[in-house]
This record gives sequence, structure tokens and C-alpha cells, in this order.
Amino acid sequence: MPTVATSVIVPRPIEEVFDFLADARNLALWSSGVHAVAADAVQPGDGAEYRYHYPGRHREHRLVCAAYRPCGAVEFRGRRMWSPLGTQVPYYGFRLLPHSQGTFVQLTVTCTLGGGLLLLVPFMAMAWRRDLPVDARRLREALCGPSHAHAPVGPPPVAVPVPDELGRPPVRSLRPARAYWAGIGTGT
Repeated sequence: MPTVATSVIVPRPIEEVFDFLADARNLALWSSGVHAVAADAVQPGDGAEYRYHYPGRHREHRLVCAAYRPCGAVEFRGRRMWSPLGTQVPYYGFRLLPHSQGTFVQLTVTCTLGGGLLLLVPFMAMAWRRDLPVDARRLREALCGPSHAHAPVGPPPVAVPVPDELGRPPVRSLRPARAYWAGIGTGT
């Protein structure tokens, strides 16, 4: 299923960044994958459950904290959503590391798809590769203000290879060595 990751450096202490990310109510402030989160007071931690709206959906869904390591990582997994084309389960992961300029945050999004939505894997991955860097900038802006909105974001997002349902590694295309291609047309 499509898994996309990018990173950003937030010029704030790691404790502040973690506390902000650990409260899923803040996702609606910056994440394109979350339209709204109920304002109910929920104690952040493993198993914390939030009611949220996925963009374009009218029905309320549940978002559960699947991992909670203070100042290290926090992960949220949505419940399976059904559509006429199939099902999807969104997953949002954040890894944090102290950095000389503040906090390094790796953002990861995975969508587990089922049914006819499997045909849309390339398009969903393309959409997340486009949206995740924007989300990273919006995260930094939400924590630091608009003056940091256009600071460079980490390396471009990459699709992370994920094993298939049977645990087999993903198929990778083979690329010829540069030396071979460099010699073509030169008679070597």
C-alpha cells in the first residue's frame, strides 16, 4: 500500500513538538489528511481515541493512538473506511529526534487499501508525495508562525517499499550500471 515519508526541522524544543503531535486534535490545524477532530478532551497516550472527519467524508470516524513514545514517536491509525470502490485505513506516523536547530520530525503516511481502491495505489501515492511536503511546512508554521513557512523542508518525499500481503519484498526494477550506458555510442 502507498507509504510516503518526508521530514522537516522545527525550530522548537522536542518536548513542545512531541506534545503538539501527540494531541490528535492538532492534526486538523496542519494535516491535509484530517479535516476536523472533535474537541473532546482526550489524554494523549497509547490507545487514546479521537473522533475525526476525513476530508470529503461526512461520517465521523475514529483515530486511535497506536504508538506513544514520549519525545520519540507517536502514531495514529484510522479505522477502516468504506466506499463503493473499496476500503482504506489511514495511518499517520511521526518520529522525532533532537537537532541542533530544534527538532527533526519524520512524517510518514500509509494508506492500506482494499477492493477496487487497489487500482488507485499509484494515484494515492502520487497525491501524498505532492501533499506531504506542504503538510510538513504547515506543521512548522503551526508551531513557529508564518515567518518559518517558506524555510526549506527535508529531502523530497519518497515512496517507502512495503512488503505485499504475503510478506514478499516489493518488486524493484533493475537499472544498468552507469559505466555500461556511458560507453554506448563511444565505441568502447
